[in-house]
Amino acid sequence: MDEIEYMHLAIQLAEQGRGWVNPNPLVGAVIVKDGKIIGQGYHKKHGEAHAERNALADCRASTTGASLYVTLEPCCHHGMTPPCTEAIIESGISRVLVGSSDPNPLVAGKGIAILHSHGIEVIENIAKDECDKLNKSYFHYIQNRTPYVVMKYAMTIDGKIATRSGKSRWITGAEARLRVHQDRHRYSAIMVGVGAILADDPMLNCRLENSRNPLRIICDTSLRTPPQAKIVTTTGTAPTLIATAVTDTDRHQPYLDAGCKIMVLPRKDNHIDLNSLMQKLGEKQIDSLLLEGGGTLNWSALQSGIVNKVQAYIAPKLFGGGGKTPVEGLGVDSPDEAFLLGKPVITQVGEDFLLESEVIKCLQES
Repeated sequence: MDEIEYMHLAIQLAEQGRGWVNPNPLVGAVIVKDGKIIGQGYHKKHGEAHAERNALADCRASTTGASLYVTLEPCCHHGMTPPCTEAIIESGISRVLVGSSDPNPLVAGKGIAILHSHGIEVIENIAKDECDKLNKSYFHYIQNRTPYVVMKYAMTIDGKIATRSGKSRWITGAEARLRVHQDRHRYSAIMVGVGAILADDPMLNCRLENSRNPLRIICDTSLRTPPQAKIVTTTGTAPTLIATAVTDTDRHQPYLDAGCKIMVLPRKDNHIDLNSLMQKLGEKQIDSLLLEGGGTLNWSALQSGIVNKVQAYIAPKLFGGGGKTPVEGLGVDSPDEAFLLGKPVITQVGEDFLLESEVIKCLQES
């Protein structure tokens, strides 16, 4: 195996921590000596040992003179765990190959500098693009202190997310729905508008084995969520947060009694201030969020500038007529005012297609 192949193995290891390490980054590590892998590990869960320490613990031979391949710059500060740089120095490893630099101000070049100062050779940017992709949501969160927001919806080829009567189950096939549940495990939170609660009474949980439930967030400006809704009555098994502009604590009480959390926010354009919501979620260490809203919430989210990525599942079906569309609201007046997306990545998922694009900017703000 060459250097890129060792780093690709480290990336595969890092992926195993997806959904469990938030808001920490995904990190994998491989230790090689004399052309043989002698240890490997990854960051398994938030608050537990980091990848480098797990790889060292896995070693079956002396690490003196070995090379360490790690997807992210080793940490050098005391947090919930001690610095990985200390463990690397003590191990006798002579060479460290790094995929991504860590933008965290507590690390940001300091980890590499410490290794250099102890005579360890450091080679940076090995499989950098792949390593950077691994932690896109972490990088955004560290740099902005707000969640990385993915706007997801499923639609027919003619752009409908529901029939003329409002029915939407199911537009996509089983494979696409499975992938959505994988993303619910992957991201820290899932967010919908109160309209989705009133229309579908969804659970918004993750139905995979060995998975975690995201924080469920309802954007409910006027507090219209029924206290008997599934998302309220099941908050003991999956946490629920209601974001509202209603300040009357008496109206909060039924939800608090059920175990929900209430977050009171200012109004903006007749709905809660989504930018304020993102700031407060960031303060609660919510690093990533899957937006499964309807057309109204999706428009508000785009207008507010909180959407970082769009996931569009497209089913080979046609509804026709006046069915709902993924983004409603007022809409733009001119094509020049469109929200600009990057080149999409297209994946076939069962009988459906998934288009994923990063949001570049709203052209009217350029």
